[in-house]
Amino acid sequence: MGAYSEDSRALEKCVNQPQYTTFETKNGFVGLAWNQQGVCGLRLPASSQESAEAAILERLPQARRSSPPPAMSRLISDIQRYFEGEKVDFSSVLVDLGSQEPFFSRVYAEVRKLGWGETTTYGTVAKTLGAQPQAAQGVGQAMASNPVPLIVPCHRVLAAGGKLGGFSAPGGSSSKAKMLEIEGVTLAGTPSPDQAKSEQIGFGF
Repeated sequence: MGAYSEDSRALEKCVNQPQYTTFETKNGFVGLAWNQQGVCGLRLPASSQESAEAAILERLPQARRSSPPPAMSRLISDIQRYFEGEKVDFSSVLVDLGSQEPFFSRVYAEVRKLGWGETTTYGTVAKTLGAQPQAAQGVGQAMASNPVPLIVPCHRVLAAGGKLGGFSAPGGSSSKAKMLEIEGVTLAGTPSPDQAKSEQIGFGF
């Protein structure tokens, strides 16, 4: 049983209404939302607490700010450790991804198998799931819609040829490159400083 699974009873005490909090990491402010099933929203580091909160409420407008239960407090600590460069495994975190297309659900389950520093491509994920090559676009759409990045590690899924591909978090592809850098992955085609400046500011870079 994973480190988070043992706290399922604590999560069951939560009301049905999603709850959220924001917290600071080395790279900026993260928004985290949960319900009785598990984590239902996560927004990667933004430049301010207000931005992190706004991002969570944009996805979950009915959520209310709350003190995190023990399982979420431990997750917060692990996310902070991750952005400090520590190897952290989020594969046992309980999640509630909400209503998803069946293909998207399969994509998320497959991507959660990727560990620290492991990468794959949209096309490889599609092939693993037995889909046609053109389904790589659907994998990309699933990654762009991912409600819990980092826990479902969409930053580890690359475009064809090992190129970065898109990333919907603050900072765009430069943030994706930074997360891979944290995990010891260096890629050709990482955005240049001039390219990074042209993207939305994120991660406090």
